[in-house]
Amino acid sequence: MFIDTHCHFTDEAFGPDADTALERALDAGVGIMIQADVSSKERDGMLAFTRRHPGVVYAMAGLYPGSVGADYLEELDLAHKAACEEGIVAIGEIGLDYHYGNEMAREQMEAFKVQLELAARMSLPVNIHLRDATEDFFKVLDSCRGLALRGNLHAFSTSAEVFRRLLRYGDFYVGIGGVVTFKNAKVARELEEIPADRILLETDAPYLAPVPLRGTRNESANIPLIAAKVAEIKHLDINEIESVTSANAKKLFNNISK
Repeated sequence: MFIDTHCHFTDEAFGPDADTALERALDAGVGIMIQADVSSKERDGMLAFTRRHPGVVYAMAGLYPGSVGADYLEELDLAHKAACEEGIVAIGEIGLDYHYGNEMAREQMEAFKVQLELAARMSLPVNIHLRDATEDFFKVLDSCRGLALRGNLHAFSTSAEVFRRLLRYGDFYVGIGGVVTFKNAKVARELEEIPADRILLETDAPYLAPVPLRGTRNESANIPLIAAKVAEIKHLDINEIESVTSANAKKLFNNISK
């Protein structure tokens, strides 16, 4: 059984087709899918979809860095409430993203720290989004030393050296998605240096579909395509990648039941 550790079934790209897409994933051997949270605007729908598919779909709660705005303190309170009430399996997706500018850098850093502290209090892993903000990311982690953090770098696109640096702060994994299949993808080279027992599979569906489906709507059913590329890079059989990545996911997200 494959596990998709990061997807968005209630993104508008799915619409009424979300349940059909879920069935396609199950038919492809993807037995567990974990939905990432973005903000209160999508949370109710995301949680409702999770409840409709118990034991198959699980949910995170958190404030995505791209959703950090003037109302971020209110949004953090709502994410906290959801985390306490909804049986979620991680705090995420949280982190820093300066790709389109750093005007909200201070607020993003504060929101990230608050949510790391929440995860530590609740003994939950964190699902981290990091883009063009590496040094501020480690500044926040420095301020959270001693929290016994664990989690994963979603949509891993940085270097193996950055990942090794992250391991100084806790028990972390990398989430590998469709980008690893792209021609000349840097992540494919960096993955050579990361042990298989630190790798998770994800789609980020509906985004970042793997080759040969690049440019189309991504789905959890595409996890085997990603797994095949990871197996090629790690010189392992795809069944070994299926086994080790699923074991990694169950160890990290220890509230998933299968």
